[in-house]
Amino acid sequence: MNPFEFRNPTKLIFGADQTDALAEEFKKYGKRVLLVYGGGSIKRNGLYDQVINQLNEGGASVTELSGVEPNPRLTTVHKGIDLCKENEIDFILAVGGGSVIDAVKAIAVGAKYEGDVWDIITKKATAEAALPFGTILTLAATGTEMNPNSVITNWETNQKLGWNSPLVYPAFSILDPKNTITVPRDQTVYGMVDMMSHVIETYFHKVDNTPLQDRMCESVLTTVIETAPKLLDDLENLDHRETILLSGTMALNGVLSMGARGDWATHNIEHAVSAVYDIPHAGGLAIIFPHWLRYSLDEKIERHVQLATRVFHVDPTGKTDREIALEGIERLSAFWTEIGAPNRLKDYDIDDSQIERMAEIAASRGEFGNFKRLNKEDVVNILTAAL
Repeated sequence: MNPFEFRNPTKLIFGADQTDALAEEFKKYGKRVLLVYGGGSIKRNGLYDQVINQLNEGGASVTELSGVEPNPRLTTVHKGIDLCKENEIDFILAVGGGSVIDAVKAIAVGAKYEGDVWDIITKKATAEAALPFGTILTLAATGTEMNPNSVITNWETNQKLGWNSPLVYPAFSILDPKNTITVPRDQTVYGMVDMMSHVIETYFHKVDNTPLQDRMCESVLTTVIETAPKLLDDLENLDHRETILLSGTMALNGVLSMGARGDWATHNIEHAVSAVYDIPHAGGLAIIFPHWLRYSLDEKIERHVQLATRVFHVDPTGKTDREIALEGIERLSAFWTEIGAPNRLKDYDIDDSQIERMAEIAASRGEFGNFKRLNKEDVVNILTAAL
């Protein structure tokens, strides 16, 4: 494995009824709070009232920003930055899923930056400071509640860009599985696809001697595969919600990637697709990932074989490595389809008319991917196969 340093400063507060820890946690950072949330589900399920009560108990002065989009927009981030500056906000609270938290990360650095936060997202500038923020997670999916990553969409330029900064680890994240009980079936499915995709991105690297990291990745994938059908049969089962909630965090909090850098090309391709069509991120991943796996078979095929045999229980007897790997990919795709994820771009009414444009967006910074290097032509091939 490669030499590495590991640090994760986020305080994880995990378990049923841990939302009640909010009052004591937030006031360590300030009393002028910007509360950020999405489309209003937290008001329908009662979490909003619970959060307001906790903030009041801690003596907060609350300003609100609602309506964060599933693919959070730069325009919404700008609104949040303006609110922070106008109201002298000293702490931000994100209540929602990954999109809300990603938006808050951009707001946090933008509130401390004199220029346009898009400069930081596009790496024209480096964040030098950020407002402290905490999260209350309502959807198991992205892992952003315990990492320094964020994805923001600039709809005017059709760019959906990932960025990161060590300044945007949440100060604390409250993960109460009760807050995920009311998540609809389709979003539950998307969340599980998303976390599995994070693990698979991490798994595909070319570093030798990573037996512990491999087994940890395989364990998270196996846990999600075993739990998913049970949860989808009983969406209000707290034990299953709890298992999936922790799986999503472990998939992308840095523990699995110690000593090896994963590929991440599939995420870049999907960002290009949803920058043009605004589809659910995990839906795009479910479609694209099997095609990237097939496209990368000639790159260290033993990684593919190991995934197929250890996670998808492909019997290798009498089969070539390529046959084993392809069967594993088919089992992954079939699993995602069985739990309700899409498997073709046409499921979102996407045809070949914008493939060149999406490929240009994906390859706008040149070749990408750490396991298999891709260029624009490769993206065209992958997206064409996914139609």
